Amino acid sequence: MQHDTFQFFWESSRSDNGLTPDRAPGAEVSSVAAVGFALTSYLVGVEKGYVSREAAAQRTLSTLRTLWSAPQGPMASGVAGYNGLFYHFLDEHDGLRTNQSELSTVDTALLMAGVLAAQTFFDEENDAERSIRSLSDRLYRRVDWSWAYSTRNRPLLSMGWSPEHGFLEADWRGYNEGMILYLLALGSPTHAIDPQAWEQWTRSYRVEGAEKGVAHVGFGPLFGHQYSHIWIDFRGIQDNYMRSKGTDYFVNSTRATYANRAYCIANPGRWKGYGESVWGLTASDGPVNDGRADPATPFHAYWARGPTPDGAEDDGTIAPTAVGGSVPFAPEVTIPTLLRMREQFGDHLYGQYGFKDAFNLSYPANSGEGWFDDQYLAIDQGPILLMIENYRTGFVWDLLKRNAYVTAGLKKAGFTGGWLASSDRPTNNGPRVPSVP
Repeated sequence: MQHDTFQFFWESSRSDNGLTPDRAPGAEVSSVAAVGFALTSYLVGVEKGYVSREAAAQRTLSTLRTLWSAPQGPMASGVAGYNGLFYHFLDEHDGLRTNQSELSTVDTALLMAGVLAAQTFFDEENDAERSIRSLSDRLYRRVDWSWAYSTRNRPLLSMGWSPEHGFLEADWRGYNEGMILYLLALGSPTHAIDPQAWEQWTRSYRVEGAEKGVAHVGFGPLFGHQYSHIWIDFRGIQDNYMRSKGTDYFVNSTRATYANRAYCIANPGRWKGYGESVWGLTASDGPVNDGRADPATPFHAYWARGPTPDGAEDDGTIAPTAVGGSVPFAPEVTIPTLLRMREQFGDHLYGQYGFKDAFNLSYPANSGEGWFDDQYLAIDQGPILLMIENYRTGFVWDLLKRNAYVTAGLKKAGFTGGWLASSDRPTNNGPRVPSVP
């Protein structure tokens, strides 16, 4: 499964400019979050022997050069980003803004997580790896996180900006994938945000499951409990909020995983197929092409699915990434589920690049067997590959423990204990050459 999923990133990403498609097959749009997952995936590929270190370094260098040289500015077109941040979607060919997408704070953070992973991994003294370290450092230092404060709730960060409309009204609050954004923004040596942002972020948490004895900070779709954990090992480290609860964010994600599974087993919506070996709600494709084909039906296209305190965002669509991205949190239920889904649905669900994005057994497809996606989504493939590797070896976690920017962000957020207590070990951050070839 890891090898097949890795091949998605290696074969679908362009070798000339290093950009990764948002999805495959058929897409000509790159998502910058997809690039962050790809940069991290290449490192796993080296560790597993799927590609050589030299080949991964060259692909990484092509990607970083594209990102660094792409124009930046406040214009509506002809640029890839502004103030060091990047637009959510870029044209796969020229690397410039496409589809009038927003300048995305969280997608930039996911990209930078991959950039910093590459910076830390490529530590050898040769021209290619020195250039990777230098470019990675410049890209991260260029991001002006503090420019992106919410216009209404400073020091929270805005979800994005566009030249047409300015800053989005929505900001990053509650508990979700924005945790990695705040930590990287706090760790910046050039444009760090106010440390009070973390305290304000945690004030907006909502607790779920207390009545069932499994209280956890809630967010329905499982990707919100996975993304930040791909790069950061939260086992045994605590901020003020988690210290006050006597737990940590890793345990929180474990409880969220079990809650997601329990909801699917209970199946209040009576969706076809749900059970102990068919579960997993998160953001994913759906059986409808463009929103609801018929307002009278419950089915959706791409949608963030999950149980919520007020009910559920659920239309019968199961996504394997919900399970695969949670392997470290609950291996005793996630691994058997992945094996069972592959066995039960075969080529309908599992193909050239591992699990296809989603399926819905309740949707009235022509075959009578339900709907099965034919697409692979980069932001859903990444968690499967990387979190399985974290479960098996801790590779990505251990890598980012050596990155001074990541540890600085955690400490500014008030995290202490566990592996952070010994985080004064030598790091390999920063450029070691004065120029980039």
